[in-house]
Amino acid sequence: MRLLLSLLAGMAILCAAGNGMAQDQPLVFQGAEIIPVSGDVIPDGTMVVQDGAILAVGPTASVSVPRGAETVDVSGMVVMPGLVDSHSHIGEGDGGDRSAALHPDVRILDTINPRSDSFKRALAGGITTVNIMPGSGHLMSGQTVYLKLREANTIEEMLVYSDEENGIYGGLKMANGTNSIRPGSGTFPGTRARSAAMVRNLYIQAQEYKAKVDAAGGDPDEMPSRDLKMETLLEVLEGKRIVHNHTHRHDDILTAMRLADEFGYRMVLHHVSEGGQVAEEIAASGYPASIIVLDSPGGKHEAVHLDYEIGRKLEEAGADFAYHTDDPITDSRLFLRSGAFGIRAGLSRQKALEALTIANARMLDLDDKIGSLEEGKDADFIILDGDPFSVYTKVQQTWIDGKKEWDREDPEDRKYWTGGENVFDDTVIHHHRGGQ
Repeated sequence: MRLLLSLLAGMAILCAAGNGMAQDQPLVFQGAEIIPVSGDVIPDGTMVVQDGAILAVGPTASVSVPRGAETVDVSGMVVMPGLVDSHSHIGEGDGGDRSAALHPDVRILDTINPRSDSFKRALAGGITTVNIMPGSGHLMSGQTVYLKLREANTIEEMLVYSDEENGIYGGLKMANGTNSIRPGSGTFPGTRARSAAMVRNLYIQAQEYKAKVDAAGGDPDEMPSRDLKMETLLEVLEGKRIVHNHTHRHDDILTAMRLADEFGYRMVLHHVSEGGQVAEEIAASGYPASIIVLDSPGGKHEAVHLDYEIGRKLEEAGADFAYHTDDPITDSRLFLRSGAFGIRAGLSRQKALEALTIANARMLDLDDKIGSLEEGKDADFIILDGDPFSVYTKVQQTWIDGKKEWDREDPEDRKYWTGGENVFDDTVIHHHRGGQ
């Protein structure tokens, strides 16, 4: 009973610390169990936030409260970093069309609805940053986009840059296997061997384009004609833009790694349903894996060997890996369950926490900003009413850059957790073709 009263009192104070609070006033969250991910759990912790960043985090007894700070009692709560989803299809975006199998110039940025209900659903699940992808029905379906789920009128207000100097705020979506073959379609490969050949040919063209750019030495008169496809692939070849490669079968995984080795580009393997069969090879390659687990397996034949133990097997092999939702394949509101499923299959608790936060941040080149609660990082965090891997635990609030973006106690926000009119948008009803 005392715990319940403490929780209710804490939530009342949290509700008072609303979105309108001045950003230059320090905000102190005090008394919670803090899971920084980057270090040991702090049973009675305090976190100080100001101007969108974390000023301090540590045991309550050792953290100084700044003069004039607003103190929020979160006793009985759990505070952890905002969840990072390295593979999602929320936002109602799309990608390349059927005119070709390779569309590296297409930007999903140009199709996303910043007011989509799907963003609120993700916030209700504790997700603060997403990598939104075009579908996997193409060998290259276009450029992905990294977003913070801030309330915004324009997509530009949501962008998070992995390389601000070069204007990079996303990767390149590639795919191999069944989705992108599309036999009989004419412009698509029809076989796995042809798929690899088409990708290889395009990267050879990109290498030739790069040689011309290098030879020009910055002289505009010597530069080749602009080519948006080649410009995108040049960013890939120079390591500025990461390839996010959809792949399921063990042989497709090896092919994806073979191509990345051949052309020297950075890559994250996505899904890897049969990754447990080649865990040692994935670990040795150095390519991280963004994996998925499902509570209701089914669908395509190549994912029939989806394995709940993939996380444990990759951990034992020493590979870097994380979980993703592929929303709407896994509902963003239930993302924490992916870590719980992994633990049930033998994954360590610490790796499960990392696989929902900092490991995904690394895969997006954003780990210097997000993914853990550390001094100087962005104040992206969630407040839970219990252990993150308990089925009884609910996200109470989601904060981004020190601003509360979702509050379970707000009736307008709460409906995105429970359902309700217009909560499910077209992203759920009409999922991207050939998604997971």
